[in-house]
Amino acid sequence: MVRLRCSIYYDGSQFSGFQIQPKKRTIQGELEKALKKMHKGEEIRIHPSGRTDTGVHAKGQKIHFDSPYTIPEANWKLALNTLLPDDLYIKEVTEVSDTFHARYDVIEKEYRYYVTNVKEPDVFKRHYSYHFPYPLEMAKIKEACTYLEGTHDFTTFSSAKATTKGSKERTLFQVSCEKQGAELEFIFRGSGFLYNMVRIIVGVLLDIGQGRRNPEDIKTLLAQKDRRLVGETIPPQGLYLWNVVYEEETP
Repeated sequence: MVRLRCSIYYDGSQFSGFQIQPKKRTIQGELEKALKKMHKGEEIRIHPSGRTDTGVHAKGQKIHFDSPYTIPEANWKLALNTLLPDDLYIKEVTEVSDTFHARYDVIEKEYRYYVTNVKEPDVFKRHYSYHFPYPLEMAKIKEACTYLEGTHDFTTFSSAKATTKGSKERTLFQVSCEKQGAELEFIFRGSGFLYNMVRIIVGVLLDIGQGRRNPEDIKTLLAQKDRRLVGETIPPQGLYLWNVVYEEETP
């Protein structure tokens, strides 16, 4: 038996999220269907670094699975991509130790969120960026980002529906926002993330950019640990799981 790790891309706009669901098209469902064909009807279970919601994309999702087959890595990639739909692609396949786990061995994740900040919506970006037509003060957003970096309890910025048990403390190594033309790119690098955390944070940062809150309000919101203090979770289509890092990949 060999254990294989895959790096995968997907366009989440036509999927009902990552996790397998009856009668719904999911990333896990498509991957396991392809593996079942390769294994002549045998069920092969995959394990992801984490699950993404309906409409969320990935450029660096990682999964692992076990197989009785010994096939060169390049052939795994070719065979799986032949069986997968066009909106899901295996970028890389690597044989790993049988102790490796795609979820539990993660030391850093990176998410990016894209906002198109113009008056008129762009119909061609509607599945890949959040249209936000209101004026924004970038200096205030950038200042607010600095208060989110470091180790904090992110209860205020976690979905009330979250099933996470235990500590809501997470460490963010980088929180930044840059604007190029009409596009805002938010980057979040951290040890881990709570359910809907990035989307809730970006919503608050956009409030700050509009002057509806002050940058230093972030400190108060973190201290209060109350999801009811912030607005609705913004839409999923601007969110990308950009990268997942494991110990052996760090310099």
